[in-house]
Amino acid sequence: MKILWVFAHPERRSLNGSLMDEGLDELEALGYEHRVSDLYAMDFKPVVDAADFRGVGGAGCDRLFVGDSQQRAYREQRLGTDVRGEQEKIEWADVLVFHFPLWWFGPPAILKGWFDRVLVQGFAFGLKDDRGRTRRYGDGGLVGKRALIVTSVGARESGFGGRGVHGQVDEVLFPLLHGTFWYTGAAALPPFVVYGADRADGEAFAADATRLRKRLAELDTAEPIAYRHENSADYGDDLVLSPEAAPGRTGLGAHRAEPGAGGRSPAAEAKDGTGPRVPGRPAV
Repeated sequence: MKILWVFAHPERRSLNGSLMDEGLDELEALGYEHRVSDLYAMDFKPVVDAADFRGVGGAGCDRLFVGDSQQRAYREQRLGTDVRGEQEKIEWADVLVFHFPLWWFGPPAILKGWFDRVLVQGFAFGLKDDRGRTRRYGDGGLVGKRALIVTSVGARESGFGGRGVHGQVDEVLFPLLHGTFWYTGAAALPPFVVYGADRADGEAFAADATRLRKRLAELDTAEPIAYRHENSADYGDDLVLSPEAAPGRTGLGAHRAEPGAGGRSPAAEAKDGTGPRVPGRPAV
């Protein structure tokens, strides 16, 4: 198995840096290939601008339309070498690990910029299937890959529980898990979270390192988060959940098809005779 580890922390000697060392050692012990994108060490540019595309707009156009320009530059192989290098790593990898401290309930700006610049239209999204449908939420350029978040927070675990003041951790990370990974077709694995990172001592680090090693050993067997596929009967033409899917439920949790909690509807499983789809893989 091949793993791309994208690391976004300004201090390599930090708790997160030490955890990455533990993680990479475990990958080697498992016999997995890995590559690392240490974004701060790479001085990765986090800002999208016209320089990414080596030209503005298209024929007869003198202003920047980001999505169209991204797609055109990708197809014409005009993307910057730093962006194309990261895309090649993604193409190589089976699993994408995104490792960062949680700042203001999201990743550091340098990693957000990596998503903005690397997951361009035409490569990760903006694709069509053979029926002309947009490939997203369970399908897309990253279909068949798995994605894992490794993150640290300063707060206690209870604060990120179902009734915690910070919000349930999977919902805090929903923009990445669902809006980035699942949107582009990658199967989102349950996140690995280190709590109380600012107060961690040697004993706590050892316990977290052991947990991380265990999670990495399960990369190919762990059950992904069961988000619903857009191109199924779970959603209508208006992209709203059908009455049969998660009846009576609203909010972010309704987009997960969990047994006993408003799972995938029989209509969705039977649509077009495809049956249920394996998360992260296209219907056959």
